[in-house]
Amino acid sequence: MTHSVAVPIIAANVPFYAHPGDAGADLVSTEAVRLEPGERALIGTGVRIALPEGYAAFVVPRSGLAAKHGITVVNSPGTVDAGYRGEIRVSLLNTDSREAYDVAVGDRIAQLIVMPVVQARFEPVDELPESVRGDGGFGSTGYTQGKSE
Repeated sequence: MTHSVAVPIIAANVPFYAHPGDAGADLVSTEAVRLEPGERALIGTGVRIALPEGYAAFVVPRSGLAAKHGITVVNSPGTVDAGYRGEIRVSLLNTDSREAYDVAVGDRIAQLIVMPVVQARFEPVDELPESVRGDGGFGSTGYTQGKSE
């Protein structure tokens, strides 16, 4: 069963889900931009939303742009807080070292995922409870060439 939440929006191009059951709704560009190799740009979508309290939206890359052209979202996921009312802009980066990439008006440039979130209540302590993993990180579970564990 798919759950939904009403999100008031102001946009010439309302984000849309390409397929039933998709998690991300496509955001489109409102401007034409040429991204040279290694270049980044902040691109407008014309989308302004009012998320309900207890929700956040996350701007993430489109997998096809990343795989085919090396285009990604610099601060992925970009977080849109419930209190933000400005335009959602996407910071795109061309990771290709040789080819420029042209973004046209109306191109699908990122996805927007709306999710319920909780606010943590941070409780200072002198020690943390033990766990199986402990303080191991950054490859602490091992690495074999060509295969991460």
